[in-house]
Amino acid sequence: MISQLDKIFFAKHLAIMLRAGLSLQESVATIQKQTSSRKFKKILVGLLKDINNGQSLASSLEKHPKVFSKFFIGLIQVGEESGNLEKNLEYLAGQLAKNYNLQRRIRAALIYPAIIFVSAVGLGAGLSFFILPKLIKLFESLEIELPLATRILLFIIVAVQNYGFYILAGIIILIIFFRLLWQIKFIKLIVHHSLLYLPIAKSIFRNLNLVYFTFNLGLLLQAGLPIIKALEITEKSLTNLIYQEKLKALCQNVKQGRPVAQYLKKQKQLFPLIVSQMTEVGEKTGTLDSTLLYLAKFYEKEISSQLKDLANILEPVLLIIVGLIVAFVAVSIISPIYQLTQGLHG
Repeated sequence: MISQLDKIFFAKHLAIMLRAGLSLQESVATIQKQTSSRKFKKILVGLLKDINNGQSLASSLEKHPKVFSKFFIGLIQVGEESGNLEKNLEYLAGQLAKNYNLQRRIRAALIYPAIIFVSAVGLGAGLSFFILPKLIKLFESLEIELPLATRILLFIIVAVQNYGFYILAGIIILIIFFRLLWQIKFIKLIVHHSLLYLPIAKSIFRNLNLVYFTFNLGLLLQAGLPIIKALEITEKSLTNLIYQEKLKALCQNVKQGRPVAQYLKKQKQLFPLIVSQMTEVGEKTGTLDSTLLYLAKFYEKEISSQLKDLANILEPVLLIIVGLIVAFVAVSIISPIYQLTQGLHG
């Protein structure tokens, strides 16, 4: 797996060296020597071989579709054809860096809730395997009717002790099953549709796709791509299948001579009014690329704010869940002991 940082490093340094006057072969050879990733070094060796044989950089990159996206290749292809390769590489490096930082912010917002969740699971597992089994014999020897919470806890402990291997195997089988299920486009389509209508998450997923749509399309137009080609490449860069389908339909509308804004206005749930209105202004004034890039910055700020809000919501919710788990275990242990002492006093 080639990391995002390797691709950012490649685009940025290639742009710098080309601007400094080095040839494409010299630039790729220099980057190949500098990179620390063995897999990426191997790819660069292949690129250098293709370039020395007279192939373009874009056609060489097309041989690695799992590493370089349509968006990546499209920008480089236009740069080579227009003679602005170093400029387009700078655009590309900027876009990759923005995507990388956005993904980092998403992960950062989920780190603390994830730590709380893992702590809760670890606490439950520690109690179940090391402390509670020692109390089973004690509880079973008590000549009292155990409370419901204690009976539930004992059932869980005994099930884990006796059938732990089968439970683990079942979980692994379920994970494999869902991974295979995820390969079916119809299932993925249902999930992607659901994500856009979840009460809290829908706004984040919608804005995330709007960032990719506006930034990528704006950047491709700024780089000189025709609107049809730019829409086709942008469609491939989106992560949500619903948005991909809408962009396919948008591309067909544009091919028939209709403006972009006209179609966006009909898709208010996926493209808010501000997007269609500003797109319309951009089309009329001939500044569609800069208008889309402005919208991308706006939605980036929206996502940052929403991620902070989501983290603030998740933290207390997870703390409450952890508290309930601890309270349940405590009540399950203390209740029979309390009943026993009450019986002795009686």
